[in-house]
Amino acid sequence: MDSRYESSDTLRNKCAACFRQFNKMEHLVEHMRISYHSVHEPMCGICKKHCRSFESLREHLIGPLPKLECKNIFNVRGCRFCLTILDSASARMIHQDRCQQSNLHAGLLARMANLGMRDNLTIDNGYNRGPQVVALGCKMVGGGSDGSLDLCGRVCLIDENENIIFHTYVKPPIPVTNYRYETTGIRPEYLRDAMPLRIVQSKIQTFLCNGEPMWKIRPKGGKARILVGHGLDHDLDRMQVEYPAVMIRDTAKYPPLMKTSKLSNSLKYLTQAYLGYDIQTGIQDPYEDCVATMRLYMRMRSQRHRVEDYPLASDPQNRNHFASWRQSELERMNPEDMLAISRSDYYCWCLDS
Repeated sequence: MDSRYESSDTLRNKCAACFRQFNKMEHLVEHMRISYHSVHEPMCGICKKHCRSFESLREHLIGPLPKLECKNIFNVRGCRFCLTILDSASARMIHQDRCQQSNLHAGLLARMANLGMRDNLTIDNGYNRGPQVVALGCKMVGGGSDGSLDLCGRVCLIDENENIIFHTYVKPPIPVTNYRYETTGIRPEYLRDAMPLRIVQSKIQTFLCNGEPMWKIRPKGGKARILVGHGLDHDLDRMQVEYPAVMIRDTAKYPPLMKTSKLSNSLKYLTQAYLGYDIQTGIQDPYEDCVATMRLYMRMRSQRHRVEDYPLASDPQNRNHFASWRQSELERMNPEDMLAISRSDYYCWCLDS
């Protein structure tokens, strides 16, 4: 419908975030109650529409059926990696050269060629300005009669600056029946005298907790480390490592990086789409995966969102914002006011900064 002919009632019942229109105000209230729109959602830099994920924002800008005005501006001033809108075409060129990290990948490949095994992890008993962040990557070999059982055969940990702090082959507790050499590059002789899984598990668990008891670990003000990775539930399970969910940043499960269908994107796709280079071609190295997940995490963490005292819908101070007993009051509010009290239903990584 042409905006010139929209009724005042229709405009009043239009969501201020995603622009959906409703016939009745009560329907808009119910939409706001379950949508969890917030400043942490990816947002179009042109029309200011909120999207549930960057994939949804990408479709809005350059998908099969984009918003034409936004598409035209994005084609001139938009970065295809972080989806930011720049002030001019020349500013876009300068920005996109930095945003695309393919030039960093060449140096990464050179470092990978000289990787050695490092098996010494230490506890840092001093407090830092913020929680330390490390990325974990594993490569699995196969066990069982058909080789389909995943067993950890190699593990790598890096810091925020992409320096290796732990890198070793792992000797599984049961026989390996498929080394999956085409993708892992692991040969039988590499695991023959490798570090046993139980020692790897103990070292990594102790390093992540960093001197704090598991029950005491909290996301702010403690010494335990933030753990970054892709598909970490599987990796930690295969290594028999337990770690609190509040300290895990998984690029496979982070809502802004997930497809609108809620199915996880592969690390290979995320790296190509948001960092601008290819990984996992031929034999795969866990260090390369660690670097990709760390870079994705740092990109998501560096987003600048408005600071809120209580940014999550689960915070006690927000639980009554859209309570049913406030229905009449909510129906008298305008869409912008309702958006102002709405909060996110996921932990935005910008809160780690």
